[in-house]
Amino acid sequence: MKFILAMCALAALGVVSSASGMDRWKALSMLETGDNDYAVGRCGEISRFQIRPQLWPGGNPQNTKAALTVAQSIMQARVERFEQTHGRSPNDFEFYVLWNAPAEVDHPVSCVVERAQRYVNLVQRDERQTQAVVSFRRGANPS
Repeated sequence: MKFILAMCALAALGVVSSASGMDRWKALSMLETGDNDYAVGRCGEISRFQIRPQLWPGGNPQNTKAALTVAQSIMQARVERFEQTHGRSPNDFEFYVLWNAPAEVDHPVSCVVERAQRYVNLVQRDERQTQAVVSFRRGANPS
């Protein structure tokens, strides 16, 4: 409750200028490396998104925008395949599994389930905070 009140106070002061929330990409970067562009994983994964070297098309993995573009490109094909197979878009949990272990999307192993749930918690936590700020703004500035 104190956090929501603090967020509302910051919104009123203009410190929180956006109510866009943490999107899937920001949450993925936070979970994978804590937004560390220089992180290298145990299997040689690179960039803030921990992309396997064999999937990296070239360029600078420490470049945040390049890393995001590569990650989005990788996921585009995975999401399209999921949508064709399942007849719908993946939810946040499935999105993370598609990123981390795409072959396991229908039956992820326990360690992937745990990380996917942490990812969902990040996305949903920020969505709840954003909703609180939006509600506060509506109350402070009635239309």
